[in-house]
Amino acid sequence: MIYTVTLNPALDYFVRVDEIKIGMVNRSAADRKEPGGKGINVSRVLKRLGHHSEALGFIGGFTGEFVKSVIEEEDIGTSFTAVEGDTRINIKIKGHKETEINGVSPVINEQALSRLYEQLAVLSPGDTLVLAGSVPGSLPHEIYKTMTAEAQAKGAEVFVDTSGEPLRQVLEAKPTFIKPNHHELGELFGTVISTPEQALPFIRQLHEQGVHYVLVSFAGEGAILGANGQIFAVSPPKGTVKNSVGAGDSVVAGFLAAQKEGLALKEAFCFAVAAGSATAFSSTFCQREEVERLAATIKASIWEG
Repeated sequence: MIYTVTLNPALDYFVRVDEIKIGMVNRSAADRKEPGGKGINVSRVLKRLGHHSEALGFIGGFTGEFVKSVIEEEDIGTSFTAVEGDTRINIKIKGHKETEINGVSPVINEQALSRLYEQLAVLSPGDTLVLAGSVPGSLPHEIYKTMTAEAQAKGAEVFVDTSGEPLRQVLEAKPTFIKPNHHELGELFGTVISTPEQALPFIRQLHEQGVHYVLVSFAGEGAILGANGQIFAVSPPKGTVKNSVGAGDSVVAGFLAAQKEGLALKEAFCFAVAAGSATAFSSTFCQREEVERLAATIKASIWEG
């Protein structure tokens, strides 16, 4: 079973505005509302790829009810913990450039946190726990580290997609998989990483620390995967980027889905990158047919190993 945890979900409000005029009334050309949060995105993409998961995390208020109802309408299992206060609203402004305004998270108290840990107690060998997204300010930065250690003690694999101090902390627990982008990898090591070649020594170091899969994305420049003592690189497929929201989450879901289906490492890497690209090339999340089409056009090269 796959469980996704979103500690900091959101109602994502997408607004298309051709030109924003500061200090004046602006009218949108179109808008839509979607459940948001990286773990939730992973669950939604997994469903489109043919894999069931259960979405966990904290929701509250009318915005939380919206998030829950949309996910359940997509036949995705949910077991959210209710909290006081409203699930945050993130505004995604689509214009000549993409601009985001992220809302404030509700406070997560000890009782709510204890309920989430009780849910994770069911993990067992063969399960996968996905910990994705930011950590609310009311929770400790080391929460992913604690959850990873407890999940692995039960024999579950742990996939992590976060950044900053939560990423730094969770590395001590040696998660199965991490997916920083090149900016996040550079931040982790206190440097600037601009090219795949510059990322290589840091990927090796993360392997030495015990992380089995390290997938680093470079947006339009492709991605690198370090695993099993090997390093693979791919270039992204050709296409017009329409949407960056959820592309990285689609990479995580794509790799996890491919792993569950028993694909070889290179093929799983190509499938993951294809999933991220298919989402970026559409107005919403990828569909399986398009992911398979793009994956067939991607070739992974071995850089080391």
